[in-house]
Amino acid sequence: MAAKITPSVSFEFFPPSNDEMDSMLWQSLGKLSNLKPQFVSVTYGADGSTQKRTYSVVSKIINETNLTPAPHLTCVNATRDEINEIARRYWDMGIRHLVALRGDAPKECKSYIPHPKGYAYASDLVAGLIKVADFDISVAAYPEVHPEAKDALFDLDNLKRKLDAGASNAITQFFFDSDKFLRFRDLCGQAGIESAIIPGILPITRFSQMERFAKICGTKIPKDLRLQFKGLDEDSKIHQTIATNAAVAQVKYLESEGIKDFHFYTLNRSEITFAICNALGLKKLS
Repeated sequence: MAAKITPSVSFEFFPPSNDEMDSMLWQSLGKLSNLKPQFVSVTYGADGSTQKRTYSVVSKIINETNLTPAPHLTCVNATRDEINEIARRYWDMGIRHLVALRGDAPKECKSYIPHPKGYAYASDLVAGLIKVADFDISVAAYPEVHPEAKDALFDLDNLKRKLDAGASNAITQFFFDSDKFLRFRDLCGQAGIESAIIPGILPITRFSQMERFAKICGTKIPKDLRLQFKGLDEDSKIHQTIATNAAVAQVKYLESEGIKDFHFYTLNRSEITFAICNALGLKKLS
């Protein structure tokens, strides 16, 4: 009998804004590092607002852990020269993997406006970063279409531009309808996209929080998933168990369709993500 192949995982974290969140981040990183992730991404703030904190977290990860960090970079609120300089510093630090995103408009702006001296869009950012150094670059993909895209074809063309510009793979926005992801994967193949499309998985730590995220990014929440969490105390053990089982079922279904790499949006919490990975066969390694 062939040995079961366990999935390859990576985790996303965000820079903490206070001492309590800092402690939670490093506790979570410590626990999840035992699962030997392929990399850990560190967000930049969609509006570019956490640049210094992102750099600090990434620096500590590479200097004090055995993890491979993949910092986010966005086009927002920075010139091309400023972004290139950050990328050079990362390269000199030993960083070889970046996550390149357009980013969102600052809160005071109604819509995204490119910086006059910056990279206009993610495809431009990817092309620029490739010129700085030979980075492995991940970009974003949207199985349920980016909220600002005029239609699915436009969104797919944009993804292809990012990959054609030099990105290695794409990590998706979180989703719960796995068949939509699989249809999206098929559409990517039909469009000539051969790069890996890595599904983004959001463990449901708090259902109400997930609902807010889903509304912002256009993720549909299936009725049966809502029913499973209806009336539950978000801090209860049963909530955590249902959240774990839902994500495990999602990953196993995608595995059955040939998907082997998964990116978890941890929200800096380790409990459910660790339980999910453990159930999938990823055991703590000494």
